[in-house]
Amino acid sequence: MAQHGFGIVGCGMIAEFHTKAINDIENASVVAAFSRSAANGAKIQQLAKDGCQVYDDLDAMLNHPGLDVVCICTPSGAHLDPAVKAAKAGKHVVVEKPLEITLPRCDAIIQACDASKVRLCTIFPSRFTPANITLKTAIDTGRFGRLTLGDTYVKWWRTQQYYDSGGWRGTWELDGGGALMNQAIHNVDLLQWLMGDVVSIQAMTATLAHERIEVEDTAVACLRFANGALGIIEAATSVYPGLLKRTEIHGDRGSARVDQDDITLWDFQVKAPSDAEIHAAMAGQTGFKAGASDPRGITHIGHRDQLSDFLQAIDEGRAPSVDGREGRKSVEIIRAIYRSAQSGKAVALPLHDDGAAQ
Repeated sequence: MAQHGFGIVGCGMIAEFHTKAINDIENASVVAAFSRSAANGAKIQQLAKDGCQVYDDLDAMLNHPGLDVVCICTPSGAHLDPAVKAAKAGKHVVVEKPLEITLPRCDAIIQACDASKVRLCTIFPSRFTPANITLKTAIDTGRFGRLTLGDTYVKWWRTQQYYDSGGWRGTWELDGGGALMNQAIHNVDLLQWLMGDVVSIQAMTATLAHERIEVEDTAVACLRFANGALGIIEAATSVYPGLLKRTEIHGDRGSARVDQDDITLWDFQVKAPSDAEIHAAMAGQTGFKAGASDPRGITHIGHRDQLSDFLQAIDEGRAPSVDGREGRKSVEIIRAIYRSAQSGKAVALPLHDDGAAQ
């Protein structure tokens, strides 16, 4: 089993989740970190299971002995430059969601990794939960029959203090958007992974519960998928006290619902022996509200499982489960939602001429 040394670029809150995840992987460790904040760098140094060296120069960090994977944990609109630098230095690249905030910036990261022949993945840990894997398997094996409706809802709450606490939060330049690009993008990714490509979007967005932000805190969108099914995305940081995120999949032979990471509806025309186990698990659920009102209220387990998959992909010479091109898809959907909300018209995908964040 090959050993892998990780470098962390950007040592804010999400870097702590990456570090905890890497600590849990037997053949991986954080060996280096880059931070403009000495205090944040020291936190990661103390959190890393074997300690790590902290740099204030990115080029120096990329030359750290034994470093072969770099996690980009900077603000969303600052992913491009360090990701490209890491790729050019021959390092495999992990980018925290979103891959970047516009399609040209996403494409530049993808192209840099392709040119340097390194692996790239975008962090979407929700794809790795047992509930969502079970749901995806049921779709792929035809249990829903023809898919008819696919909906996802992220009705969360963020305080004004949350937006005021970081100069990049709530800005087009560095956040790339609001409730959609920052919070709900996980469920946007899930919905297209489950339902397939989106071909048309009609949307509205608004800023209703916060001041001093440039971006939306409330959004709704109607979708048409390539398979003919219709769908809804609702995203908000304006809903007190914050509700469980939800994904619903419906077809002419079955329906299922996942609340947070629990299956709460599982009903099919044609029954399967495994349904009994799922229904038994449903009976014991407690409704954990991870992340609904507290951005720290999430677990690192999904990051661990995704990073484990990424290291296996490197060792096996295959693409990871969520590569850069997969990570680009949710950005394209969200950018189309913003364009539709701005124009008041339906927007067709694939999206062309996607330039500045706003």
